[in-house]
Amino acid sequence: MVRPGPGLTLVVTDAPDPRRWKALGVCLVAGFMTLLDVSIVNVALPSIREGIGASTSELQWVVSGYALAFGLVLVPAGRLGDARGRRTMFIVGVALFTLSSLAAGLAPTAFLLVVARLVQGLGGGILNPQVSGLIQELFRGRERGRAFGMLGAVIGISTAVGPVLGGLIIRLLGVETGWRWIFFVNIPIGIAAIALSLRLLPGGPREETPTRRDLDLVGVGLLGAGVLAVLLPLVEQQEWRGDAKWALLAGGVMLLAVFVLWERRYAARGHAALVDLSLFALPSYSAGSALAMAYFSGFTGIFFVLTLYFQGGLGYSPLLAGLAVTPFAAGSAVAAALGGRVVTTAGRPLVVGGLVAVVLGLVLTDVALALHGDSRSAGWWTALPLLVGGLGSGLVISPNQTLTLTEVPVARAGTAGGVLQTGQRMGTAVGIAVVGSTYFGALSSSRGDYGQAASQGLRAAVALTTVALLIGVADVVRSRRSSRGSSARAAAGHQPAHEGHADATSQGDGEGASTPSRVGGET
Repeated sequence: MVRPGPGLTLVVTDAPDPRRWKALGVCLVAGFMTLLDVSIVNVALPSIREGIGASTSELQWVVSGYALAFGLVLVPAGRLGDARGRRTMFIVGVALFTLSSLAAGLAPTAFLLVVARLVQGLGGGILNPQVSGLIQELFRGRERGRAFGMLGAVIGISTAVGPVLGGLIIRLLGVETGWRWIFFVNIPIGIAAIALSLRLLPGGPREETPTRRDLDLVGVGLLGAGVLAVLLPLVEQQEWRGDAKWALLAGGVMLLAVFVLWERRYAARGHAALVDLSLFALPSYSAGSALAMAYFSGFTGIFFVLTLYFQGGLGYSPLLAGLAVTPFAAGSAVAAALGGRVVTTAGRPLVVGGLVAVVLGLVLTDVALALHGDSRSAGWWTALPLLVGGLGSGLVISPNQTLTLTEVPVARAGTAGGVLQTGQRMGTAVGIAVVGSTYFGALSSSRGDYGQAASQGLRAAVALTTVALLIGVADVVRSRRSSRGSSARAAAGHQPAHEGHADATSQGDGEGASTPSRVGGET
């Protein structure tokens, strides 16, 4: 602290939290738990069918119910975390997820298992926006990129470990009871995460967090109804016959449009809206959100298609099928850690390069299937192309999240992260619907040629990923034009080239250093 005097400016430095890396570890463990529960359940579905006699529709809800509940609460949970304290909401989410995991493991009927999975989704949806919000709150400069890179590595590892771990548990413990332990493994992790979060996570809202507690209940209702109406027909498109589901989808889009109009009016009247629409005036946020939605629609379909192909077409066991898609997830985990370290200097071109690698990897995977798709050794032939695609994916997800949240105020980090993840969930549902329809349509028309069906499904995934690539290229072009315009104005003497374009992610000279904030003028 400097005492103000003649010619002096009072500057206060916001020192980094010394517990920030341990706190990040708690966040990553909890995030790993919720993400693992997505991939680990898929390979257990046949065992659940045999264990409690679940119908096809009930199995669909075991998977889709989790995704629906997860997506519905992301934005309201992020808003609550911003207003009431992220540690509180984090603990609530972990506790809800842990208790529902116990209920899922003990479920005597398929109906109760579906209910437990819905509650699990709520817990995961409450927890996840707090993770990105806490990273924004605890880290600055290059450390923030590294933290998001570690989050990306966790995403990749959980995706890779899930199918393998699920197949291994079922193989060791048997079909009847093995599937229950894929839920029980969450319990000790959840208990440890709650205990450590009480010690390590920062408590309560920071000083810059708004004190208004208006939660915009109408906005919550409109957004929840709109997201549900959009996601439900997409995740149920294989089970829900007829055209009524598409009318519901159209109604959902209309509800989301009404939500936007309501938010604008609500904010204009001086209230704290659920979503600050001014976030989308930030080019980095709007472009990054669109890119994330498009990319998730493409890359999540890869696992869907290949898992069906390896098990249905080649007769792989759940464990072998999980191992066959591991190269993509493992490559993603490795590259995400690297991408987090260089994203603050490489910027959006890093993401574009990653998208090019993903498209290349998928095209090469398609070629491998065309040459060896009928052979049991297809898993070996696709390993290297999937690794290339996975390495590219690791340079997309976390670096894009870092860049997307760059200019977002910390006080809105939870809400912004919730909106970003909601778009990702919608993209996932759209991708599964498009890629799944393409796969099953090709399987039907080719009279059971699984290799051809997988190839058609991969081509649909390539098309969706290419949309994300085009968005990334457009943002790079926009950014360079903006930079040239700023340089031209600076040369003309209007303003320094850097003024007004400070990157919140790259503030600070050293890792972990926060930029000093001016709180007093010259005296």
